[in-house]
Amino acid sequence: MIKTEPEYQECLKRLEEDRKVIRAQQEKLEEMKLSPEQVQIAMEPVLSFNAQLKEEVEWYERVKRRDFGVFNQLTEIGPLLVALRIANGMTQVELAKRLGVDVSQVSRDERNDYHGISIERAERVVEALGEELQISVSQKRRSKNLMAAS
Repeated sequence: MIKTEPEYQECLKRLEEDRKVIRAQQEKLEEMKLSPEQVQIAMEPVLSFNAQLKEEVEWYERVKRRDFGVFNQLTEIGPLLVALRIANGMTQVELAKRLGVDVSQVSRDERNDYHGISIERAERVVEALGEELQISVSQKRRSKNLMAAS
């Protein structure tokens, strides 16, 4: 996951370089008179890695636009906290200062997507980011089989 602007810029450069490498590799494979299926199989690993990198760049760009989507589980709070910091254009150093902790703590927390964070600590991070959370609950839709059994 891209977590900083320098990482994002580096990924954009890597995507551009990958486009050139992919094009060149595909041309070489075609020059070897491989069938389209063989070319596709040979290209699969590099294309898969490229697709993953594109997804990460797209996620970062959505976050910068504050397009977080809907989170359906409290366990998703960690990635949301990272996304909020990014959306606010705040560095890990700035967040650490606001929280009164060492930057290594914020870096470690984000690297682990705030795994196991307490509600109180999550609230402190949200407050330090100048944000407010709203939580809603909706009843799970029951499947027809469950309703018939009731």
